[in-house]
Amino acid sequence: MDTTRRDFLTRGCCAAGGLLASGGAACVLGVAGCALPWPAERRTVRFGVVADAHYSTRKRWRDRHYADSLAKMRQAVDAFNTCGLDFAIELGDLKDMGVKPDRDETLGFLDAIEAEFARFAGPRYHVLGNHDMDCVSKQDFLSHTENHGAAKGRQFYSFVVGGVKLVVLDACFKEDLTPYQCGNFNWRKAFLPDEELAWLDVELKAATMPVVVFCHQLLDGFSRAKGLGGVFVGNWKCAVDIMEKSGNVLASIQGHHHEGHYSFRNGIHYWTMKAMISGAYPQHNSYAVVDVSPEGNVSIKGFGDCENRLLVKGVECRA
Repeated sequence: MDTTRRDFLTRGCCAAGGLLASGGAACVLGVAGCALPWPAERRTVRFGVVADAHYSTRKRWRDRHYADSLAKMRQAVDAFNTCGLDFAIELGDLKDMGVKPDRDETLGFLDAIEAEFARFAGPRYHVLGNHDMDCVSKQDFLSHTENHGAAKGRQFYSFVVGGVKLVVLDACFKEDLTPYQCGNFNWRKAFLPDEELAWLDVELKAATMPVVVFCHQLLDGFSRAKGLGGVFVGNWKCAVDIMEKSGNVLASIQGHHHEGHYSFRNGIHYWTMKAMISGAYPQHNSYAVVDVSPEGNVSIKGFGDCENRLLVKGVECRA
């Protein structure tokens, strides 16, 4: 199916409120009929998500079409604005840099792609990715982007929509737990500092509602498949133990690994989104609309190369 045809079908699906149209790789395993432990006022929460735009004007490298991400983001936001979303979130590596480090040039790339993302007519949120700090600082990135409301200027934070808590993590720290700054890091080594882990523990213990976690790097280090070395958070086990003990985390939604990935353990889904940068536009793009239902199921409607999935609460998805 060509991109134009797929986007037409997807937009129609969004407008109708159905997220799993035919033609995608959906996984439907059934829904348990147990009573919910969460407030009765819960409703379906819908949001748009993109990952790894890597925008810059540098020449293509392998399957990375850097300059095409501006048009890809424009297409994603146009679709998001038709879908009645509660918010939109990008999962990190929003921008890249030129062949040689240049702070001013890099901030120009960031401003350009953020301007496209800012066309979304609703609350927007960012997750910090490693390339967001190549030749610029975290403060540079935060001052040139905007998170909605109380999340403004925050590296890690949470917010609540429709009876669902959304938790955003920042794993862009070196092994000595100092932050990534201006390219002074190894992208294969990402860690969550003790302060952030303690904050996560408090946030999850206090939550009386289902939770969805967002992180750029992958938290599912238990699933080390061939070819996935270096994409996981180094101290993933600390975060996963906190998440599993809380008993209220539905899913972790991640970026960083451009090919995408899925795993499951102890009731939590880990879904890694395919990168927006991969492939030439308009034949290729990757973005999604996600519904979190009152029953705790997470429905993913993929656009372009992004697959469809239905992540049933507490049940492993076997696509």
